[in-house]
Amino acid sequence: MNVITQNELSPFLQRFESRKAAISRQVEQVVADILSQIRLRGDNALAEFSQRYDHVDLSRIPLLVPEEKLHQAHSHLDPNLLDVLRQAATNIRDFHSKMQPQSWLSWESDGVVLGQRVTALDRVGVYVPGGRAAYPSSFLMGVIPAQVAGVSEIIVATPCDSQGEMNATILAAAYELGISRVFRMGGAQAIAAMAFGTQTVPRVDKIVGPGNIYVAIAKKMLYGQCGIDMVAGPSEVLIIADQSASAEFVAADLLAQAEHDPLASAILLTDSSDLVHQVVRQIDLQKKMLPRIEIIQQSLDNYGAIICCDSLEQCAMISDRLAPEHLGLHVEKPWEMLGLIKNAGAIFLGHYSPEAVGDYWAGPNHVL
Repeated sequence: MNVITQNELSPFLQRFESRKAAISRQVEQVVADILSQIRLRGDNALAEFSQRYDHVDLSRIPLLVPEEKLHQAHSHLDPNLLDVLRQAATNIRDFHSKMQPQSWLSWESDGVVLGQRVTALDRVGVYVPGGRAAYPSSFLMGVIPAQVAGVSEIIVATPCDSQGEMNATILAAAYELGISRVFRMGGAQAIAAMAFGTQTVPRVDKIVGPGNIYVAIAKKMLYGQCGIDMVAGPSEVLIIADQSASAEFVAADLLAQAEHDPLASAILLTDSSDLVHQVVRQIDLQKKMLPRIEIIQQSLDNYGAIICCDSLEQCAMISDRLAPEHLGLHVEKPWEMLGLIKNAGAIFLGHYSPEAVGDYWAGPNHVL
C-alpha cells in the first residue's frame, strides 16, 4: 500500500480523480463500433462479438438458456447455499419495498389538481457480470427491485465460457425468482442488444447492473436510447478509521474491494499513525491467503493508498471530495462521524459492519 503524507496528498487526489476519464477515452471507440454493429446487424453482430471477446460460438449454442437448464441448476444447488440465497432475497425485497416512490395528488385553489403518477416499466434488462468472477448477488440485486416495482417482464444477460457453460448459482437464482429469459451474452454487445433489440433479444426500457469498463461506457453511450441505472466507475472502498479500529478488520474491508478488479481502488484515511503500520502488516498477511492475489496487488499498486490525516474532520473532507462507492466508518463514534459525511454510495457504520455483509446479504443494493 502507498502511504500518502500531507505533502503528497494533492498529486495523489488529482491522479485518482482523473483515472476514470483516462480509462474511458481508451475504450470509447471500441464500444462505439460494437453499438453501431449491433444496431445495424442484430444477432449476426452479437454472434461475431461473442466469438471475438468471449470465444463462444453462438451458432452451436443457443443464445437463450433453455428453461430446463435453469431448473436443473436449481435442483442440484447445495441446499445450504439455496437457503442463503432465499434469505438474501427476502432481505433485499424488504429493503427495497421501503424505497418505492409513491403516486400523489394535491388539490390546489381554484380547482387546480397537481400530482405525480408512478407506474412500472414494461421491460427491464438486468446485466449480471460473469467475466473475472460471477456474482449471483448482482442477479438478486438487479432482479428483485424490478419485481418490487412491478415490472412486467425482466430479462437477464450474463456471460458464458467458451463451451456455453454459465455460473450454476446464477441459473438457480433465476429459477428461484421465476426469471425464464436468461441470455448467454456479455460485455458491451449485451448492453447494445438489450438497448436496440435484435432478432432474438427483446428491446428493453431500462438496463441495470454492474459490469466492467466496456459495460459502463456502453450504458453511458446508450442513455437516451433506453434508461440506465447509473454510469458506474471501477469498484472502490474508502475506510475512515481512528485509533479504536481493528487493523485486521480494516485490512479485510480494503481487500474485499481490491480483489474485484485491477482498476478497483481501496483507500484508508486515518488520524492514527500507529494504525497505519498495523494495517500495512495485516494487508501483507491477509492477501497471501486470498486466491485473487494478482488482481489485489495490481489494484493496491495503482489505486490503493493509506492517507495520513491531521483529524477525523479532515478525513471526512477528503472522503466527500472522493465520494466513494463504499464508505466504512471504523471509528469509535460512527453515528457522530456520519453527520460529517455528504457524498457516499453505501455507508457501513462501526467496527462490526463489514462491507461484504452489506454487499451480499443485508438488503441494501450493491448496484447502488
